[in-house]
Amino acid sequence: MTRLRWIGLIVLIAVALAIAMAYRPAIAETPRPDPRAFAPAVVARGANLARLGNCVSCHQAAAGKPYAGGYPIKTAFGTIYGSNITPDADTGIGRWSPAAFRRAMRDGVGRDGSHLYPAFPYTHYAAVTDADIDALYAFLMTRPAVRATPPANEMIPPLGFRPLLAGWKLLFHRPRPVQPDATQSAAWNRGRYIGETLAHCTACHSPRGLLQQEKRGAKAYDGGWSGGWYAPPINARSPAVRAWTVERMNTYLRTGLSRHHAAAAGPMGPVTYNLARADPADVRALAIYYAWWMRDAPAARREPLLPDRIALATRRHPAAARLYTGACAVCHESSAAMMVAGRPALPLGTPLHEDNPRDTIQVILQGVRPPVSAGGPFMPAYADMLDDRQVAEIVAYLQARHGTGPAWPDLEAEVAKARKEAQ
Repeated sequence: MTRLRWIGLIVLIAVALAIAMAYRPAIAETPRPDPRAFAPAVVARGANLARLGNCVSCHQAAAGKPYAGGYPIKTAFGTIYGSNITPDADTGIGRWSPAAFRRAMRDGVGRDGSHLYPAFPYTHYAAVTDADIDALYAFLMTRPAVRATPPANEMIPPLGFRPLLAGWKLLFHRPRPVQPDATQSAAWNRGRYIGETLAHCTACHSPRGLLQQEKRGAKAYDGGWSGGWYAPPINARSPAVRAWTVERMNTYLRTGLSRHHAAAAGPMGPVTYNLARADPADVRALAIYYAWWMRDAPAARREPLLPDRIALATRRHPAAARLYTGACAVCHESSAAMMVAGRPALPLGTPLHEDNPRDTIQVILQGVRPPVSAGGPFMPAYADMLDDRQVAEIVAYLQARHGTGPAWPDLEAEVAKARKEAQ
């Protein structure tokens, strides 16, 4: 009995500690600030920061208003819907004080004391400076108030119980400022600050652990997944077959297009759309920082020759060769140079050189839309025209003809999986 009492006491203490860690008091509501109270220069600064952070992409539904929430973010543990961050008093953040907003950004805790899911990347925002958080607050509080309630999150039980997130934070949330590197330029340090905080680039381009925590350190920028697409490594493991120079990276980030690499597609499309409207100096700083990350990638040392193995690919995949001729060649062969001027040549497209086929599959299924301007790259979606076997055959044909790695296995199953994740 004494032993049972001790065990019971230990369990009670553990539960009490867990409750104490999970508890966060509500911060009192305040009246919505008068938009005229914010200096125009501060609001403009906040607007630029919001573009750098691609905030609207997660806080706007497909047919919704900007920042009114409702965008579905699919995770391994369920679907989380972006919240309404317009200054609406009832459904948005109109009654949030600057202190409440700062706590959400830094600690992932809402005004009412509820823990926020790390799909909202407060693990990055914790390092944003006070001045930048205040500028974002000013920008959001001067947006049109939209009365809109996003759908309820659809989480795997018991993960809908938000106090559990306190345990996740205890394990993985390590707030620390981004320290300047005196050996690097001011632009490099600016790019580092933006990339590691508001732009939260590792959130997509780094792998994740069992509990969806980002693997940083030695694994930073080793490649990850976002919205059913593969975000390739943007470090020394970059699969690109042409070097990512500062100029090439800057062009890509500002236009969504690099004729040496690829067109921005999937989740990267909205990123480039917003960066095209951000401060050019900040975008160039990002280019400097990430070109530095890829300075030791194979293509930075030696850009490989890319022979066209059309005879081999046709012999191995004759049905796919016929499909390609009918559906793809009109835009992708050299005779179509006038139609694809400025677009990357197919052999240079990074997806064909990645260690998995997902991006190649998704481009075929979902197509490519102009990410920045109406004159950008366009490719129709073939999801409703081609079945899984046909898409798999075309992917195998393209990889055999232009790829630089080993053949991808189980392609038909990969196509089926990609279709399911896109739903």
